[in-house]
Amino acid sequence: MESLLEIRGARREFVTPEGGRIAALDGVDLDVGAKEFVTLLGPSGCGKTTLLRATAGFETLDGGTIRLGGADLTALPPFRRPLNTVFQSYALFGHMTVARNVGYALEVSGVPKRRREADVAEALDKVGLSGMGTRRPGQLSGGQRQRVALARAIVAKPRLLLLDEPLSALDRNLRQQMQIELKALQNNLGIAFVFVTHDQEEALTMSDRIVVMRAGRIEQIGAPRDIYRRPRNRFVAEFIGETNLFPVTVDRVEGATALARTAEGVELLLPATGRKPGEAITAILRPTDFTLADKGIPGTIRSAVYLGSDLHLFVAPAAGGPEIRVTARDGQAAETGASVRLAHDPTRVHVLEGG
Repeated sequence: MESLLEIRGARREFVTPEGGRIAALDGVDLDVGAKEFVTLLGPSGCGKTTLLRATAGFETLDGGTIRLGGADLTALPPFRRPLNTVFQSYALFGHMTVARNVGYALEVSGVPKRRREADVAEALDKVGLSGMGTRRPGQLSGGQRQRVALARAIVAKPRLLLLDEPLSALDRNLRQQMQIELKALQNNLGIAFVFVTHDQEEALTMSDRIVVMRAGRIEQIGAPRDIYRRPRNRFVAEFIGETNLFPVTVDRVEGATALARTAEGVELLLPATGRKPGEAITAILRPTDFTLADKGIPGTIRSAVYLGSDLHLFVAPAAGGPEIRVTARDGQAAETGASVRLAHDPTRVHVLEGG
């Protein structure tokens, strides 16, 4: 992959109220391809927004470099960087028309009126707002105002678009719709997007790669499926979606399968490759990896939460230990207090080494 954005050793420190210092970015390295959709994901305070703002030029790094297309941007002010930013707040001018909002930066830059009008019309068409240029922001829905903000960001044809939680103010249904539209827009534009969110579903839905951050550092970078199915450590496993973690000790290896047990006695089957008796590991199974069956881990349903197509079950193992979260199909007989058995495919187990 040819890199468009190259960040090396990015460091940014802030002074705490107590007079100490905290590293919001602690030596971050990141590459983004020319047509890639990369999402920075992590809890509040992990450094994702600081990294985005530093890329945009709104934060000054204490160390490290930022290069775009080979050019060093580290010391350049925001207005001299060939990129644009979409913020959580749309920041539209209520007294201006949609077209004027979109073309305002071009107007200030002295772009001739005819060319400006053509560029604005093209940008509005790309975000699905053709014919709405004469409206004012107050006459638009939340999703339409978000599209205006996107049109304003792409009208100057930047090489890189930065997006700081732009969908967080939308209701759930509209947010899901905009996720699909935003990814389609990025494909249509053929430019790189760097997107900041704390919403795991959003990241999994749109990204070519996800960058999971914690405490100013990158914990893991990978495709959504890799991040979800093969988390590098416990933090990533617990942060990305729901999961069940089982600290187990390998009891025996039989052919392609190993048998492992928790301290309470819950038995799991997992791939035998690389396993040996007495080994302490942590086995990971997602709620969808379990099925209700005639054989498997015995337990009792403590609670059942109906969510339309899915039924979320919380099962207390008969052997003891933490509840197991299971996603069952709607219509399966699964009531609170019922005794069940949970089966799983050993090949679906992901192992964290070292317990």
